[in-house]
Amino acid sequence: MRHPEAFPNPQAALDAYRALLLPRRIEERMLKLLRQNKLAKWFSGIGQEAVAVGATLAMRPDDPIFTMHRNLGVFTTRGVPYHPLFGQLFGKADGFTGGRERSFHFGIPDHHIIGMISHLGAMLPVADGYALAARLRGQDRVALSFSGEGGTSEGDFHEAVNLAAVWRLPVIFLIENNGYGLSTPSRDQFVCERLADKGIGYGIPAHRIDGNDLSEVLATLREARTTAATGTPVLIEAMTFRMRGHEEASGTAYVPKELFEEWSRKDPILRMESYLKEAGWATEDDFKRMRAAADAEFSPAIDSALVAPEPRPEAHLAIDRVYAPTRPADASEPVVASEGRFIDGIRNTLMLNFDADPDRLVIGQDVAEYGGVFKVTEGFLDRYGRERVRNTPIIESGALGLAYGMALNGFKPVVEMQFADFISCGFNQIINNIAKSRYRWSSDVPMVIRSPHGAGAGAGPFHSQSPEGWFMQHAGLKVVVPGTVEDAQILLHSALHDGNPVLFFEHKRLYRSLKGSIFSQIPYEPLGKAKVLVPGSDVSVITYGAGVGWALDAAERMKAQGVSVEVVDLRTLRPLDHETIAATTKRTGRVLLLQEPSGFMGPLSEVAAFLAEECFSHLDAPVMRCSGLETPVPTHPALEQAWLPQGRLEAKLLELARY
Repeated sequence: MRHPEAFPNPQAALDAYRALLLPRRIEERMLKLLRQNKLAKWFSGIGQEAVAVGATLAMRPDDPIFTMHRNLGVFTTRGVPYHPLFGQLFGKADGFTGGRERSFHFGIPDHHIIGMISHLGAMLPVADGYALAARLRGQDRVALSFSGEGGTSEGDFHEAVNLAAVWRLPVIFLIENNGYGLSTPSRDQFVCERLADKGIGYGIPAHRIDGNDLSEVLATLREARTTAATGTPVLIEAMTFRMRGHEEASGTAYVPKELFEEWSRKDPILRMESYLKEAGWATEDDFKRMRAAADAEFSPAIDSALVAPEPRPEAHLAIDRVYAPTRPADASEPVVASEGRFIDGIRNTLMLNFDADPDRLVIGQDVAEYGGVFKVTEGFLDRYGRERVRNTPIIESGALGLAYGMALNGFKPVVEMQFADFISCGFNQIINNIAKSRYRWSSDVPMVIRSPHGAGAGAGPFHSQSPEGWFMQHAGLKVVVPGTVEDAQILLHSALHDGNPVLFFEHKRLYRSLKGSIFSQIPYEPLGKAKVLVPGSDVSVITYGAGVGWALDAAERMKAQGVSVEVVDLRTLRPLDHETIAATTKRTGRVLLLQEPSGFMGPLSEVAAFLAEECFSHLDAPVMRCSGLETPVPTHPALEQAWLPQGRLEAKLLELARY
């Protein structure tokens, strides 16, 4: 033991040994069950238990820990109840996720353990967000986030470490370097000799330690926690080795035998036993008794979990887990204060909600002094201060992960994408972390992602896209696209109070061209209610966002040609208001779907499918679409106008009316 001072007395050393022994004994039992086909899959941490156990012992009980596959020692050291833990590992109904998630892909808020996803590095920005939330609440809490050496190649690793350094967040980044990313050795992953040296590049303290020496893990992590608590994040590279494959099915044929021989001599349990014997604090008989006591402690729970009921696939149970329930609609009417533009409505809504709730803050590129690229948050810095109006580095994934972490810790963040096009850089965080979180293991995730979208400004293919349809198929998300000044306020206010992650798309062309009423009091409406803006009898135009204005103009002009057009504004794309869609179809028998994105797999394709399945008998003509062209958005104004569907709308309406 390089740091015997880590154990101030014999009892502390013996307690640490028991904590180290417990996950090893559980794993050995699990491997037997795997061979008996009583366990489906296992990611072994045999040989590297000292990292998880030592780090957990060094942290305070309420410090959040962000685990990975091989961190069984975190769960056992945190005192997680055995029956639901084993139920989780066996995929039983009694497990923490009731069979919805696999093995270690879950969190336990009551034990301050935050669940991982398969995508490496993705949880590191989330740790930043959790740590920032703790700091803003004045809590003495430090976030500890595990990563493998392979995960340090991911962009999220670099975004998270840099952000923590810039914002001086209380975070410890702990790299378990076991030499292999699945079968790929570290020499094929990176050139630098020490991963700890990456911390130098970000200006934070960094250490390389012997991860199989429990005393060194304990001593280093205790010191790191003290440092991080002062606002200086710490990077630690723990050198260790996994004595099994990446998971049991992968085997270990790719690992040279001499490595197993070398690391077997460094087994953390054998080293701890040698230390205890040399100190005169334990004998072989003591170790036998402690092994038997450990087995007796967890074995009954394994036996009970093995015979626990399997999950039942009632659909309503699953759906209830996906979305947080929304509160009843506020019956109050909006109070008109003045006339203003689309952008004024959005700014007004944010300010009313920020004034009323100090747990709201905005995160994004250039949102502070500059006020955002489109000036939506202009003046917010002076009004709310730097803690609530936060410029990020140029990081989409990192900013979204940060906001997710803050939402898990009780805040209600608003993330501003500089342009909706850049949301693709944060796709993994939105789809695999944020959208699935509540279903998998977490409580509600109240956050809003604001995204300026749309063409018509000559901004070209990377600043003009409308990506709202990309997110419609992903359960757990709500997708909102207002088309009026009034809805910009009502829908944003409702999104801020919804309790679920909401993607809120704001058309750039509407910001300063569209005018309407600005409210001093905004009502809440459950998201998912469409509106009939203009009644008609011949053709229904179903649209949203910028298409609303186009449809209203076209409906007025079509009167001269004897065509009565009903205009339906969907307002939200998920959830869809099927009832209103069906009702307008029954009234007119003809439906035109108007959208700015191109038609192939566009947002309203889902509406077309619903009409074909549920409203076919009410249709007097084929469902038609008027959409953007099947090309990227061009830059030149003339080309862009030809790309947009607006110029083709009246001809499509006449074609449908005369069918």
